Amino acid sequence: MATPSPGYSITLRASTPASFTVSTDIAATLAQAGAALTALDVIESTQNGLVIDVTCDTRNADHAEEIAKALGSMKDVDVAKVSDRTFLLHLGGKIESTPTVPLRTRDDLSRAYTPGVARVCQAIAKDKSDARRLTIKRNTVAVVTDGSAVLGLGNIGPEASMPVMEGKAVLFKEFAGVDAWPVALDTQDTEEIISICKAIAPAYGGINLEDISAPRCFEIEARLRDELDIPVFHDDQHGTAIVTLAALQNALKVVGKDIAEARIVVSGVGAAGHAIIQLLRTAGARHIVACGRNGAIAPGTSQTDSHKQWISENTNEEGFSGTLKEAVVGADVFIGVSAPNLLDGDDVARMAEGAIVFAMSNPDPEVHPQEAGRTAAVVATGRSDFPNQINNVLAFPGFFRGLLDAGATDITNEMLVAAAHAIADCIHEGELNPGYIIPSVFDREVAETVAAAVVEAAKVD
Repeated sequence: MATPSPGYSITLRASTPASFTVSTDIAATLAQAGAALTALDVIESTQNGLVIDVTCDTRNADHAEEIAKALGSMKDVDVAKVSDRTFLLHLGGKIESTPTVPLRTRDDLSRAYTPGVARVCQAIAKDKSDARRLTIKRNTVAVVTDGSAVLGLGNIGPEASMPVMEGKAVLFKEFAGVDAWPVALDTQDTEEIISICKAIAPAYGGINLEDISAPRCFEIEARLRDELDIPVFHDDQHGTAIVTLAALQNALKVVGKDIAEARIVVSGVGAAGHAIIQLLRTAGARHIVACGRNGAIAPGTSQTDSHKQWISENTNEEGFSGTLKEAVVGADVFIGVSAPNLLDGDDVARMAEGAIVFAMSNPDPEVHPQEAGRTAAVVATGRSDFPNQINNVLAFPGFFRGLLDAGATDITNEMLVAAAHAIADCIHEGELNPGYIIPSVFDREVAETVAAAVVEAAKVD
C-alpha cells in the first residue's frame, strides 16, 4: 500500500466541541484512517467550541475523501471545508514577471523606455550579438512543450502541461538564478514546432524542450541544434542521462566495479533510454543490452526509427535475445526508464553479486525498492520518498547556468559528461555509501558546481 504523500496533502476545517481531548481524538481517528497528521491549528475559539484546521498527508484523492468522511463521522465534529493544498499552491500560477530596474521618476522612464530605449535598439540592430548583453536574452530560457508526453500522464495537451512547465521555471530560478518561461504550443506538428522555436529564439539564450513525445522529440531537438545559434536541451534526454551517469559513477564506486566491465541492462528505448545509452557509452560503458516492450534489441536489426536503429548498432555486442527478465540474469546494473512492475525481487536476486538497480519509472518503479533492496547492493529511484532519488533538477538548472555564462551556442557530449562528473563529485569519497550515491536536490553546491564544469567544457570546445 502506498504511503501518505505531501503531494496529496489536505486541510480540513472543522467545528468541534471545546473539549480537552478533542485534539488527541482527532489525531487518533486520522491515524486509524491511514493519514499522516502534520498540523492542527485553532482558528477560532469560544467557551463552547473550536474551529480548527487539520492538515494531513494522504495516499491519493480517494484516500483524501475517506479521511474527510472519517473526521466528519466523529461525534459533534462538523467538517465545513476540505482544501487540496496542492491545488491551493497552484492558484494563479507559480511564477510572475518582475522588473529589475526602478521606475520612480520621469528620468527612469526615459531611460527604460522612450526615448532612451531607441539608442539601445539601434545598437542591437547594428550588432545582434549585443542582445545577449543588453536584453533578457543573457539569462532567459524558453521551456517549450506541446503537451504530448507530460510526466506519466501522456498526451494531455498544452494547457494541462502548464503546471509542469511553470514548475520547471520555478526550479530554474530557485536553484540557478535562470529566468525561464513556459511556452506551451497548441500544435504537435514537428515542422510547426521547429518553425515556432526558430521564430521565438531571438528573445532567449537557450531552449529547454520538455515533455514532447518520441520519436518526434529527436527530430525537433536535432533540427533546432543544427539551425539555431543558441543551445537546445531536451531534459527528458539530456537531463535524465546526466543524473543517471552521475549516480552510476558513485554506485560503481560503492560496489567496486568499473563501468567498462559492468554488464548493464537498460529497460526503455525512448528518449530517456536512448540518451542514457549514448552517454554511458561516451563515459566508457561497453556492455549494454537495451530492452523494449518485446525484449532485447538484437544487434544490427532493422528498427522503426533512427534512434532505435542506433541502439541496435551500438549495443548488445554478444547478440543476446530474450525478455527483460532473462536479460537481467547475471547483470551488474539495471537501469529502468520504462514502465512499472516489470521485475520483482526474485529477478533482482538473479543479478550479479553487488547488483545496482535504478528503477526510475515514476511514480511506480519497474521494481519496488524494498523488494530490490533485499539482494541488490545499491537501489535508486526517481521518487523522493526513498533514498537515492535520481532527479533531473540536479542537472538542468546548473547546466543552463553554465551554458548562459559561457555564451554557448551548442551542447556537446563533453559538457554532459562534465556535468555528470560534477554532480557525482558533490559527494566526497568518505560520504559514499549504498544509501547516499546522489546529492540532495536541495544541495545548493550542485548547481554551482555543474555550471562551473559546463563553462570549463565549453572553453575546451
